[in-house]
Amino acid sequence: NYNQITATMIPKIKDIAFLPDFHLKVFFDDGTGVLYDVNEDIESVDEFKGLKSIYGLWNQGKVDSSRTIVYWNDRIDLPSDMIYEYGKPIER
Repeated sequence: NYNQITATMIPKIKDIAFLPDFHLKVFFDDGTGVLYDVNEDIESVDEFKGLKSIYGLWNQGKVDSSRTIVYWNDRIDLPSDMIYEYGKPIER
């Protein structure tokens, strides 16, 4: 089944930290760790500007139940595969 194959390829988030400089420190089930700079998204995507302009919103980030999306509200979210692909590799 195509959907089952695709679903298993999406990286699942195991652990996440919302750092004060608008960076995400993310570890995935496969052991990969990355530092993802959300500042670039804040500068280029209008919806993301709220992360800086709405006091406290940054620290309210959560991971959805599928562990494949980080979200702050119904308009601001990041898929795990984007974080996985574009984050800078780090060690635990």
